[in-house]
Amino acid sequence: MSDHQSVLAQAQAPDLAEMTMIGAINSALDVMLARDDAVVVMGEDVGFFGGVFRATAGLQKRYGTHRVFDTPITECGIIGVAIGMGAYGLRPVPEIQFADYIYPALDQLVSEAARLRYRSAGEFTAPITVRSPFGGGIFGGQTHSQSPEGIFTHCSGIKTVIPATPYDAKGLLIAAIEDNDPVLFFEPKRLYNGPFHGHYDRPVTNWSGHPSAQVPTGYYRIPLGSAAVWREGMDVTILCYGTMVHVVADAVAEMGDVDAEIIDLRTLIPLDIDAITRSVAKTGRCLIVHEATRTGGFGAELSALVQERCFLHLEAPVTRVTGFDTPYPYSLEWAYFPGPVRIRQALRAILDD
Repeated sequence: MSDHQSVLAQAQAPDLAEMTMIGAINSALDVMLARDDAVVVMGEDVGFFGGVFRATAGLQKRYGTHRVFDTPITECGIIGVAIGMGAYGLRPVPEIQFADYIYPALDQLVSEAARLRYRSAGEFTAPITVRSPFGGGIFGGQTHSQSPEGIFTHCSGIKTVIPATPYDAKGLLIAAIEDNDPVLFFEPKRLYNGPFHGHYDRPVTNWSGHPSAQVPTGYYRIPLGSAAVWREGMDVTILCYGTMVHVVADAVAEMGDVDAEIIDLRTLIPLDIDAITRSVAKTGRCLIVHEATRTGGFGAELSALVQERCFLHLEAPVTRVTGFDTPYPYSLEWAYFPGPVRIRQALRAILDD
């Protein structure tokens, strides 16, 4: 490469920084607050305190209390106000402190935000992005560990996004904020400061050896509805998202004789059906892994979609590894949490079929 080409390449390359998922989410909000005066961040403790997980740290000081502000403890009020703000030209990014607390706002999300464009024939939209930490793995017990994504994927008019890496978290959050429809942006709190491995009761530094990853400091977006091939393979397709991407990757890494293709869905609605069908048509087998309870979980929808579109390619039944149909336990969290042992058992059963 010539000196001129080298300088040009450096000029075109994005500035990168080491970021955890928390840092990447904070960076995305920072970028969008600076880029678009219509963006506002709101929620319980998101302003002065910077959020219970520090995802909004420093933003109020930088942009003022009219752009980043605390709200009362009223989830229905937070979302109701955000819908009104969105209908009149703002792009609110409300935070629900834990996904377990989102249920009081269900009517506002399902009956109002999701229906606004349809019921007004496009005259009004609800361009709101609801951020919320979700999932278990931090000993949060039954009221701080739930995975309610399946409720919202069932509701027409809401998009559902779940990142698995810092890079994806920033790019997907920016795309969500720019979207003109309501987006549920569920953040796996188990991954906030890096993935956990082994027995999942202790952190191990590894995005690729570190608890953080190289993420562009400026603006970039990842289109909603685009899955990522985490690992290519020929024996079996594994569909997963969020924390389970790393759990699945660990399980497969410990099975040297299994050539699994891992698909990180990234967005559940809209869903990258083409990526799924291409992979399953190639491998002929499909395992679905998610942390949410089994009955009525999003894995059931994925299973039906695969069966409908790939039936003639399947060499074994579509299989699910999920959470159990119980409240999320505290003392037995690691029995509930779908870990490598259960995943390896399912893979052996599929491949022996």
